[in-house]
Amino acid sequence: MELLFSFWPNILLIFCRITGFFVTAPIFSTGNNVPPRFRIGISVFVTLFVFFASGTETALPMDNQYILYVIRETLIGVLIGFVAYLFFTVVQIAGMFIDMQMGLGIANVIDPMTGAQSPIFGSFKYMVAVLLFLSWNGHHYLLMGIMDSYQTIPLNNAFFEALSSGTPVEWLVRCLGTAFTLAFQMAAPIVASMFLTDVALGILTKSAPQFNIFVVGIPLKMILGFAIMFLLVSGFAALFQNLFNTLFDSMFEMMRLIRQASEVS
Repeated sequence: MELLFSFWPNILLIFCRITGFFVTAPIFSTGNNVPPRFRIGISVFVTLFVFFASGTETALPMDNQYILYVIRETLIGVLIGFVAYLFFTVVQIAGMFIDMQMGLGIANVIDPMTGAQSPIFGSFKYMVAVLLFLSWNGHHYLLMGIMDSYQTIPLNNAFFEALSSGTPVEWLVRCLGTAFTLAFQMAAPIVASMFLTDVALGILTKSAPQFNIFVVGIPLKMILGFAIMFLLVSGFAALFQNLFNTLFDSMFEMMRLIRQASEVS
């Protein structure tokens, strides 16, 4: 107990980073499906693990600058979790591309996890991604990542100096571009097929003007899209494995860049 009370400022700072991570990290921040009590409880347990592992080196004073330390640690947790969440939105962006080409853009459904409209194929791929992520113990790697962040970014880091250098922001923009690239690659087979179908229907309309393209075209594109999706399901494992590898690589690269920029500053 004396150890806990003497290092109480360290414990609060660790709790701020862990809580910020669970607010934005995938799986742990999925709306109402993960109760706030669970997130707070797991944050407390992870905080204790991190504290006894690497939080007893230097006791930080609770002075006038302590509020800045709280903001700093919270921003670090939110930023690391947001990088991971950014690559989980790839599947929904790809689903949006597919729905627009298949004519299902108007049939968006309400996502119970976020309370916002979500594309049909995006919701389907997101559920598949979550199941594969959990089956491959991806949530364990997320916990290991935020716990190992204290080895890369200690409590006495210079995050604001690193943020002012622009390196983390530049890497975040690169991650955003990579996410859009992966989303387009994921939707490319169906998008390309729908484009060729539109070309074929356009040629058919020119050769036979009496052909009602609106009656036959939309059902044909839906049937063809579902058929191609059925053929692509077998390759989801390799596709999402590549996506998750990129997710963890980007998350750890963000930590490394923050530490490097802090050391330079």
